[in-house]
Amino acid sequence: MIQFKIPGPPVGKQRPRVTRHGTYTPEKTANYERLIRDIYKINRFPKLEGYLSMSVSAYYPIPKRTSKVKKEKMLKGILLPDKKPDVDNVLKCICDALNKIAYDDDKQIISMFITKYYSKDPYVYVRLDEVHGEDMSC
Repeated sequence: MIQFKIPGPPVGKQRPRVTRHGTYTPEKTANYERLIRDIYKINRFPKLEGYLSMSVSAYYPIPKRTSKVKKEKMLKGILLPDKKPDVDNVLKCICDALNKIAYDDDKQIISMFITKYYSKDPYVYVRLDEVHGEDMSC
């Protein structure tokens, strides 16, 4: 099992930009993917083999003009973020960033789970597990 925390608000994978000079990844996405790779490398986590399971908890910032009552409900998990970035784009950004360093290819991930919460200090928590076929049966 590998687990790590990405500081700052969740960032979703943005669409590639096409110009007359070619195609490029938007800077916000490129920077976030670089941060994820750096965290993985700094912790010297190994490259995982075989089937993988990924679990992500994304903690979004509480909007600045939120009443005390609403803020309390957000911190207790009564009110949850139904705002962008979408969970699929957050997962895509993390999966793409970890390609070739945490695993050979994100096609190895056979199970994913993501949840969104509010927090005073936004961050993303990632957990990767190697799984075996017999572990997945009901």
